[in-house]
Amino acid sequence: MKQKGCAASRAEQKLRLLENSEARVCEAHFCSFIGNTWRDIFMDYVVLDLEWNQSSTGEEEVSKILPFEIVEIGAIKLNSARKMIDEFSELVKPQVYHEMHHITRKLIHLQMDQLEQGHPFVEVMEQFRSWCGKDYIFCTWGPLDLTELQRNIRYYGLDPLGDGPIRFLDVQKLFSIAYEDKKTRRALEYAIDYLSIEKDIPFHRAFSDAYYTAKVLSCLDENILSNYSFDVFHLPKDKNSEIHVIFDNYAKYISRGFEDKAQALADKTVISTKCYLCRKALRKKIRWFTPNGKHYYSVACCDKHGCMKSKIRIRKSEDGLVYVVKTQKFITEAEMEAIRDKQEKSRQQRKDRHAVRNQNHQS
Repeated sequence: MKQKGCAASRAEQKLRLLENSEARVCEAHFCSFIGNTWRDIFMDYVVLDLEWNQSSTGEEEVSKILPFEIVEIGAIKLNSARKMIDEFSELVKPQVYHEMHHITRKLIHLQMDQLEQGHPFVEVMEQFRSWCGKDYIFCTWGPLDLTELQRNIRYYGLDPLGDGPIRFLDVQKLFSIAYEDKKTRRALEYAIDYLSIEKDIPFHRAFSDAYYTAKVLSCLDENILSNYSFDVFHLPKDKNSEIHVIFDNYAKYISRGFEDKAQALADKTVISTKCYLCRKALRKKIRWFTPNGKHYYSVACCDKHGCMKSKIRIRKSEDGLVYVVKTQKFITEAEMEAIRDKQEKSRQQRKDRHAVRNQNHQS
């Protein structure tokens, strides 16, 4: 039955035109990391935590480039059996913000005169990189530390950690996958209490938080560690470097950078809805639509694997480019109908906005 509603937006019209040719997307660009094979590459786990300071006024021009200046780096190194084998802890002498923000002072209990006894960031990073070694994967509590580390690295003109996205373990996310609903994000101390881990040093310093994060990581089942994350401070540099990864019950794609959203949505790989398991072109039940201009949804059905939801998130990179994170997972009929309801609601809202604009124009 033909669906009724107002005319689709220009972006959606372009998507419909491109959908007809998506089957021609080159298979050579589909490179998946499946299962636990990635862990064979990394011998050690470097569990990292940072403390940072920020401008007290927000008026400095530099705050736009470096909103958070790292003042402490703490890390624990685990071997492949997740046993602690080494530690790293250094204060960083401030070079940008010479007054401690009141929130930072209250949280980490450090004074500026203590930080002045530290070493400059460039020296500390040289020591830290040497300490990390060659074969390791970063582990953090939450997704922020690697982003801020790379922002500080770029500010000082140092060599980047990598030439594209960095694969890492977000232990906060892994805790939720292992013990909760996969979506809730808990404080580190909550996880320590939940797992009945002894609190033998104070929280809220870089070394201690890295220490406790390592303790949580050591408690997780091996199969949970396949749910790794990507830090995208640096985007894939070209189409061949884009990320295609298959997890236990969904697939993720991270695109290279585009000049704008229109260019991103014109890319065939971005809007492809092929089955991520068998790679067959699928019959669409719900064509691409957006309720807000940032998230796009579609549903297509595979004869072998069932109905698959695709979700596109439009994001901005550090360099001002647009990139796409697309996730795909198989869903139930009820979940598909919920998406259809979202589409109808979006159409009605667009129709209402159009009517208001026409009324204002006429008046």
